[in-house]
Parts: sequence; structure tokens; C-alpha cells
Amino acid sequence: MGLKTRVTAKVVDLFSHSEKPLEHTDQYEGDHGLFGPDSISWEVLGDVSSFVGGIRALLIQAAHPEVAAGVAEHSAYREDPLGRLSRTAFYVTSMTYGAIPETDHAVEMVRRAHAGVSGVSERGRPYSANSPEYGAWVHNTLTDSFLHAFQVFKRPTTEEEADRFVAEQSIIGEKMGVSALPKTAKELKAWIATHPDIAESEAMREAIEFLKDPPLGRAELLGYRVLQRAAATTVEPPLRRTLGLKASSLNLQAGKVLVRSLRWALRFSPSWKAALLRSGAEFDSKLFRDDV
Repeated sequence: MGLKTRVTAKVVDLFSHSEKPLEHTDQYEGDHGLFGPDSISWEVLGDVSSFVGGIRALLIQAAHPEVAAGVAEHSAYREDPLGRLSRTAFYVTSMTYGAIPETDHAVEMVRRAHAGVSGVSERGRPYSANSPEYGAWVHNTLTDSFLHAFQVFKRPTTEEEADRFVAEQSIIGEKMGVSALPKTAKELKAWIATHPDIAESEAMREAIEFLKDPPLGRAELLGYRVLQRAAATTVEPPLRRTLGLKASSLNLQAGKVLVRSLRWALRFSPSWKAALLRSGAEFDSKLFRDDV
């Protein structure tokens, strides 16, 4: 078995612990989904830099005490981290590349999972996973992190491209019923940086410690730590201080090297390829791996 094949198998296995996304997407021939072949969302989420973006988003999301409390008190992330990772990947993949019926299914799946997820945070504020305000924090930090990781680890974007990505992703936010959807990249960064609910909490510290050292196999953990430390370095300084994270130019460079290596091995997302096929678009199949 060649190196590319071994690396691909290891990575694919990490995301194979829940329902498989786009399994029947070919049934919706001609359906462009929420974005379509000319969107920038398909390019951004199809690159392996999205791995770093996902980690970055999870780190930042922990800075909201009510969101962190909901995860700490209702999620099985400690006992089943790969299951949670796979379910999150299913949602992101389905919303990005799925036909409209598949995006609707993903929305309903999340709403069912969030039903009954409520409580009171350690600072005495009530929370609900279906709250439009808390949904906005999760959605907007995901959007910002995917874009930021792409810009750092793949290529710079123009202001127009960045704004278009944020505007496209706001369509997902609208389907999820979130309350605040900045429409430009600059507005989005300002919204996150100045969010009034950011604060330290015990749930935040637990989440950060877990994200630094999750229960993965030896080889997977080694690679994950490189990506996690690179992701932490890309968080803006004020938020990084709240989260208790450190920045390092060496960690950033190590992350860039690993992302380039993963891009060589994994190529572009097979979900992107499946969406292109469903849409009837022309593309170079050599740029994509075959597993979906």
C-alpha cells in the first residue's frame, strides 16, 4: 500500500463514524444545492485547509460560556470524539455540497440533536442549543475560521472573494434560523472580536484541554497536534489570551508543511467531485480522490 493510500485511509477513517454524507446525491441530477459549481464555498471547503479551520472554530466557540456549557453538559465528545467529529463533518459537507433535499435533511438532523439541549451556564445564564443567538456564534465562527484557514494555508483571497464566501455561508445561517449574519468578511471578524458574551469559564478550559489532547491513535494524534497548534496561532490575540492559547511562528510553519503534505495525499474533497458530477459541471478528475 502506497503512502498516499495509507494517509488517505487514516484520514477518511476519522470521519467515518456516523451517517455518510452525499451517499445518494446522484439521485438529484441537475440540483446545484445552495451554492453551485461557480461558488467559492465549494473551493474553500474542498481544500484540506478546512481541517485547520474546523479545529480553529472549535477553539473559538469555547470562548462563549453558554455554548461551552451546552457542549460540556449534553455532548458525548469525551466518550465519542470521532462520532461527534463525523456528525459535524456530515453537517458541513451536506450543507456545502448537498442537493437541496440533502441540505434539508442535515438541518433537521441538527434540530433533532439540539432538541432538549438546554440548561444554565456557570455564570447563571440560561442556554438552549436552538437559540438563534447561540446558533449565530457557532455558525459565524465556523464561517470565519474556514475562510481564515483557507487564506493562511491555501492562498490569499481578494476582498470580493472573502465577502462572497461570507455571503454564501449566510445562506446556511438563514436555513438554521440564526440571529446575526454579517455579510462581509470584515464585519464578520469585528462581530466575533467584539462579541459581548465572550468570557472564560470552566467549560471553556475543559474544552480547550480536550482539543489539545484528544484520544486518538499515536500517528493521528501526532498530526492532529501540529494542526491544532497551527490553528491556535491563527486566532486573534485578544481571543487567544481569553482561551489561554499560545502563538508560535514555528507551529504555524509546521502546520503549513503538514497541510501541503495532506493536500498532496488527499487532493480535493470527493464530496466536491460528487457535487460537480451531480451538477453536470466540467472538471479535471485527476484533482480529486475517489472515495466519497
